[in-house]
Amino acid sequence: MEEITSTELKQRLDNGDDIQIVDVREDSELAISRLPNSIHIPLAQVLSRMNEIDPTRETVVHCKMGGRSARAIDALQRSGFTGKLINLKGGIIGWSNEVDPTVAKY
Repeated sequence: MEEITSTELKQRLDNGDDIQIVDVREDSELAISRLPNSIHIPLAQVLSRMNEIDPTRETVVHCKMGGRSARAIDALQRSGFTGKLINLKGGIIGWSNEVDPTVAKY
């Protein structure tokens, strides 16, 4: 499974790369912290809502630390999703540690 670090993702976003970000955490986690311009689809809904993910765009999937996003990517690929899916290594905790310490950790 392809992964990207938070630092690499930030650089690509700053460069204007067309990347959609899918957050598979729960609503309660989203209330604590979120990445800008992300699409929220909780892990339990990812297959029933995969039509909300544009397969023509590169997609970074994230959760708190990287485990649930990896499961989401696996499920999407097994269900025939054809777009490029990349796991955010370390999830939103990695983003807080590497890119933006104002993003709350929990």
